[in-house]
Amino acid sequence: MSWNPALAPGCPDDVGMDSIETLIIPRARDIGGFEVRRALPAPKRQMVGPFIFFDQAGPAELLTGKGIDVRPHPHIGLGTVTYLFRGDLHHRDSIGSDQVIRPGALNWMVAGRGVSHSERTSEEGRRGPHSLFAIQTWLALPESHEDMVPLFEHHAQDSLPMIEDQGVSVRLILGTAYGARAPATLFSETFYADVRLEPGRLLPMPDDHEDRGLYIVEGDVSIAGQSFAAPQMMVLRPGDRITVAAGERGARLMILGGATLGGPRHIWWNFVSSSRERLEAAKADWRAQNWGEGRFDLPVDDRDDFIPLPDDSGRERPRS
Repeated sequence: MSWNPALAPGCPDDVGMDSIETLIIPRARDIGGFEVRRALPAPKRQMVGPFIFFDQAGPAELLTGKGIDVRPHPHIGLGTVTYLFRGDLHHRDSIGSDQVIRPGALNWMVAGRGVSHSERTSEEGRRGPHSLFAIQTWLALPESHEDMVPLFEHHAQDSLPMIEDQGVSVRLILGTAYGARAPATLFSETFYADVRLEPGRLLPMPDDHEDRGLYIVEGDVSIAGQSFAAPQMMVLRPGDRITVAAGERGARLMILGGATLGGPRHIWWNFVSSSRERLEAAKADWRAQNWGEGRFDLPVDDRDDFIPLPDDSGRERPRS
């Protein structure tokens, strides 16, 4: 698919810095020699459209035999998006999905009323030194779908729309943007895309969505004449025409947004809901460990261990 944004080179939009509503510096944490940077939720911004959680994992170099092992854990009230730049992850979940995720593909799991899953480096990936570099996001579900039956979709890289112009490439991961539509099943207006910009190239942000943000994965960009370098997230003022210009190193971005939901969401551990009562019920159900008899089961072929419910401080409870 070809794309011509119809913008004259060197003529970015006439906007000021107040077009950036919120600037977010991700919080970094080390999880055993592996760095994760969290941009959402942030102190001044819980969501961008339906996006309520945004983590950058890596980049990290892993030795032969080593890998990521996220044990089975539960979710409610959200959809998870796993998108890789490098490496692989083996996804298994309690509705029977078993999928190795590779760079450029979309892994989309909608928890609804409740699901559990695990994510581990594949056996193939552990056979030699390897890298992992990924973005994981959660999308809060509208109230009408918070208790839906869970679903899972995997869309290969070649099924996601590519929008290209000289020095600009956009892979649309979710939703609609620039006249294209991605294939995943969604429940509210959304856009999410992986963008590569060569040095000096311009990207007009979609202007047909209420909430819009961008995250700088690599390189740097300028907006309204001010430069920003990775890793930072900017949330943009609704309605403004905004063009992003890549700096001398070029840039890789994730752009995201959509319609705002009907209200804020409560977040506890891996649970998201418009209702505190739903959170408490989900806590009780995971604590009960009645696998396959109630809300939660464990993933197929990954049932030997799981992450127990944390205590109220967020620390993992001792194993029995």
